[in-house]
Amino acid sequence: MPTIRLALILTVLLPALCAACRSTPTQPTLNLRLKRELDSIEVVDQRYRKLMMGGTTMNSRFDSVARAAGIPPEQVGPYLSRRMSAQDSTNVVRIAQIIDQYGYPGRTLVGTPTNEVALLVIQHSTRIPQYLPLVKHMADKGEVDFYLYARMLDRHLMYQGQEQIYGTQGCGYSVPNPTTGQHDWIKFIWPIKDAAHVNERRKKAGFDSTVEANAQRLGIQYKPMTLDEAKRIEQAAKAAPPSHP
Repeated sequence: MPTIRLALILTVLLPALCAACRSTPTQPTLNLRLKRELDSIEVVDQRYRKLMMGGTTMNSRFDSVARAAGIPPEQVGPYLSRRMSAQDSTNVVRIAQIIDQYGYPGRTLVGTPTNEVALLVIQHSTRIPQYLPLVKHMADKGEVDFYLYARMLDRHLMYQGQEQIYGTQGCGYSVPNPTTGQHDWIKFIWPIKDAAHVNERRKKAGFDSTVEANAQRLGIQYKPMTLDEAKRIEQAAKAAPPSHP
């Protein structure tokens, strides 16, 4: 009798256990080698940007760079900008190779936040138009957060001279002041389509701040601006002779 009862128990349990095994989703295996490479790319992407950030320590950072590079402090800005551009060009070539081999390295392949690295590099390049549809597709699949696509879309629209959608992009121009004869640095949030409802769109897209708070983070006092106003400032900056210290 004990043998019969054991057989009956196994007959009941085994199908249930097998069904449970079939219903348990398998966790994706991350490509750790690729993840480490992308994490390294992010470090070099940010290296020069961190040095060029404003704030109370910017002068000391520039002095340190000047001593290390053996250049005058006033040449540090252009020097860092050239180095950053060269690094950006190298980074985007490698990201293009990775995408050709694996597709976009999203959440399933490399986890978070490493899934943001390729998008970050693309955004710092001239290849946004090439990869924007792919990033949108990956955002729709949940491989990257939608707000990251929204930020890239805004930058693309600004570069195309069109109104942005989510108010993520700010810009600045050196414009001559007709009264003083000196150049004024004018910073503003690039014009936004239907600006009155931008914070609603930002919330829906996954942003955790308002357009006003984002502008403050960029060191800009937010003021809605028309596309015509922005283009007049842009044209005035392009037409002006360079300023001299």
